[in-house]
Amino acid sequence: MTQLEETVAHLTRQVEELNEVVARQDTELSKMTHRVRMLLEREAEREQANSGGVVLGDERPPHY
Repeated sequence: MTQLEETVAHLTRQVEELNEVVARQDTELSKMTHRVRMLLEREAEREQANSGGVVLGDERPPHY
């Protein structure tokens, strides 16, 4: 009986620790999702603002 109580206590502690990890990861994932959304919106605005020019892959930058 004592062995079972020890096992349950150990497993309960592990579940609580894992719950903390998952909660922290959820918070971090939410922050990262928000940042990526902001970056995508910013890039879309930048592309829309610069839609007049054509960029060629082998073209030298103007400062050369």
